[in-house]
Amino acid sequence: MLKKQAYVAGGSPEAYDEMLQADGTPRPQYAELTQWLEGQTREGFRHKQQEADAIFRRSGITFAVYGDAAASERLIPFDLIPRILAASEWRFLQRGIEQRVRALNTFLYDIYHRQEIVRAGRIPAEMVTGNSAFLPEMMGFDPPRNVYAHIIGTDIVRTGAGGFFVLEDNLRTPSGVSYMLENREAMMRLFPELFAAHRVAQIEQYPELLRQTLESVAPAQCDGDPTIAVLTPGMFNSAYFEHAFLADQMGVELVMGSDLIVEDGALFMRTIRGREQVHVLYRRIDDDFIDPLNFRADSLLGVPGLFDLYRAGKVTLVNAPGTGIADDKAIYAYVPEIIEFYTGEKPILNNVPTFRCAVDDECTHVLDNLQDLVVKEVHGSGGYGMLIGPHASKTQRREFATRIQANPGNYIAQPTLSLSTCPSFESNGIGPRHVDLRPFVLIGDQIRITPGGLTRVALKKGSLVVNSSQGGGTKDTWVLED
Repeated sequence: MLKKQAYVAGGSPEAYDEMLQADGTPRPQYAELTQWLEGQTREGFRHKQQEADAIFRRSGITFAVYGDAAASERLIPFDLIPRILAASEWRFLQRGIEQRVRALNTFLYDIYHRQEIVRAGRIPAEMVTGNSAFLPEMMGFDPPRNVYAHIIGTDIVRTGAGGFFVLEDNLRTPSGVSYMLENREAMMRLFPELFAAHRVAQIEQYPELLRQTLESVAPAQCDGDPTIAVLTPGMFNSAYFEHAFLADQMGVELVMGSDLIVEDGALFMRTIRGREQVHVLYRRIDDDFIDPLNFRADSLLGVPGLFDLYRAGKVTLVNAPGTGIADDKAIYAYVPEIIEFYTGEKPILNNVPTFRCAVDDECTHVLDNLQDLVVKEVHGSGGYGMLIGPHASKTQRREFATRIQANPGNYIAQPTLSLSTCPSFESNGIGPRHVDLRPFVLIGDQIRITPGGLTRVALKKGSLVVNSSQGGGTKDTWVLED
């Protein structure tokens, strides 16, 4: 039998346990899984873990760790026990996510046109035009279907009594969907009996839905079926596996900037069949690098003239340049205002309380309470550039305080959240580990939200850091159908 002696509901009094209720009985959606776990052995799970590692190794599922000379490519850690959401929980999340992404796309259209939200005094002008992610070059431009962020990853956490909160919005080049898909495939091969006992919503259609979304935002001048390509910075990028995986799954070309050329008012890619026009470019490189004639002149990743071609309506870039301002962590604090301003509704999914160091009194509060707060860089990602106050030394907090004082506008702070926990396999059996959730949203002719998403898990006992680059792993996420 799989030992659970170390497993206590929640793992701490503050954490919400996804599987067990406070009295130790399983939540309804976990009833079958709990019974199944009782019949498993540690030896059997270790064997399944080895099988999973072999599956991922054969598939080439790796991620790069920047600055780690010892292991620049690693298998992403995978936990065998799925995270399960009831159908009612998912319906609530789906409504909240859809409300949020609609409002954020409307916000992007507004700030690149009349800036009504600024005129109304709901967001300070300097938070928009003074933001490094704001692209003045996008002013007055109407992207196809007025969609700026076509692919969004919304990071959601569950705390305390079980309430859901949005921790971050990822609108630039969100990653992780390939791990979501490969996790599901591995689980179906390893534990077919579990799927036979549950009605799990399918996610395998994501690549086809992604292709449909990309086709739906092709330029108006496109005749016939649009040609799509995925633009990657190359094999040394941490998400290169995902770029290649999605291109392969959609049946489109994976290209680098050197494979593309702007000529005769169109974008072409060089292929073994000769030149072929590209109508939609799913770009996985940052704004600064997409076009050396308009942005960073030293960029070798982009295509000279690409942005002018985009502005002329001859090619669609996904996601649109300039979307980064909507997932800026300083703008994040205003998202509830953004939702109310454009929809007239209260947010369905709440933000985590956030202190903006650019505001004097809020910055003072942050500096006085660093031991209790998580501090993040406004444009940071991947768990880098963070301070987790309760786990930091006095020296680390003092050094971070100096950084904040030198550039307060570069930081925000949030309370240290007691993230919910899920059961995870460990050497002594199973134990609670903290998790978050990244559902993936596609926006084109309609909004498509894949059931569940990527559950990231902090595999170190007590750790709150779920990023794979910081030692975290992933789980398969199940949404049970009614």
